[in-house]
Amino acid sequence: MSTDPRPDAASAKTFPFRGRVVSRGAGPASTANIANIITVVRILMAPLFFVLLLADDHADGSLRVWAAVIFVVAILTDSLDGFLARRQDLVSDFGKIVDPLADKVLTGGAFIVLSVLGELPWWVTILILVREVGITVYRFVALRDRVIPASRGGKLKTLLQGVALTLALFPLWNLLGDWIHVVNTIVMTLAFLATILSGLDYVRVALKHSRTRA
Repeated sequence: MSTDPRPDAASAKTFPFRGRVVSRGAGPASTANIANIITVVRILMAPLFFVLLLADDHADGSLRVWAAVIFVVAILTDSLDGFLARRQDLVSDFGKIVDPLADKVLTGGAFIVLSVLGELPWWVTILILVREVGITVYRFVALRDRVIPASRGGKLKTLLQGVALTLALFPLWNLLGDWIHVVNTIVMTLAFLATILSGLDYVRVALKHSRTRA
C-alpha cells in the first residue's frame, strides 16, 4: 500500500483545488489557478460597476467615471486570463465554462444598464442579449462533441462591443462636446451589426455541421 502523500492526476481530479496555480509543469492545473482567479474577480467587479453607474443617475460625475474605469479594467482582464491559461498550460473545464459567462455578465449587464438609463434603445439590447445567450448556450451544448472556437467575426464583435461600451460610459461629451455622441452612435451601430452578423455566421456553421453529420 502506497504512503506517498503527493497527489497524482487522479487525486487532482478528485480534489480540483490541488495542482498547479501559476507555473507550467507536469500534472494537472488547479481549478483555483491564476487564470480562473482573474475570471472570478472579473465577475465580482461587474456588480460594483452596475451599482456605480446606476447611482450616478445621469449626473455624469465621478461615480460614472469610476464605473467606466472598472469596466475597462474588467474587460482588459478578458485577454489576460486567456493568455495566462494558454501560456502556462492552465486551461481547465471550469475556465472553459466560467470565462465566457464572465464576459456575458459584464458586457450584457452594461447594455442593460445603459437601456435602463435611457441611453440605449431596449430593442438593441434585447437583440444583442438574444444573440449572446443563444450562441453561448449552443457552444456549451457543443462541448460534448467538439470545441467551437471564436470566429474572426466573433473576435471583431467583442472588440467593437468593448470600444462602443467604453465610449458610451465615459462622459466624454463634457470635455469634447456633443459631437462625440455622433461618434458613439456610429461605433455602437458597428458593434450591433457585428454582433448580429457574427451570430448568423455561427448559425450557418452549425447548420452546415449538422448536415455533414447527417
